[in-house]
Amino acid sequence: MAIREIITAPDPRLKEVSKPVERVDADLRALMDDMLETMYAAPGIGLAAIQIGVPKQVIVMDLAREGEEPQPRYFINPEILWTSEDVAVYEEGCLSVPEFYEDVERPARCRVRYLDYQGEIREEECDDLLATCLQHEMDHLKGILFIDHLSRTKRSMLLKKLMKQKKLQKEPA
Repeated sequence: MAIREIITAPDPRLKEVSKPVERVDADLRALMDDMLETMYAAPGIGLAAIQIGVPKQVIVMDLAREGEEPQPRYFINPEILWTSEDVAVYEEGCLSVPEFYEDVERPARCRVRYLDYQGEIREEECDDLLATCLQHEMDHLKGILFIDHLSRTKRSMLLKKLMKQKKLQKEPA
């Protein structure tokens, strides 16, 4: 396993649409293991493959709270089959938009179909943080960041701050 570099906005690779995975094999499982290690090290609760520069429809997630046993989850080629009409608002953050958090409204519940770590088809109804996190990560697979759900003004302000941060990091000390 290896920790990979997480791409941060406004890198154009984050806007790339991810391709479906054709088969779950040892190479894909190695990628998911790397993704999970990268997510834990960041630290975060979800990571899409595109965030490490791999345009495949793969998501890893772990919603275990601090002090709980890890509960890694793997979602390959996830698709939303249904979303509820009722919505929930969560303060979202993103490893590709570091240190910024904003309220985002999404469907409160959803039903998803996906392949698991072994390549088995799964179907699950999700609510609360799982529903929000899964929808957030699935947006990444379509080239959408959580800041794309914000007003144009807020998004513009955040992107300017990110550009400034990147510029400061590149300047020699």
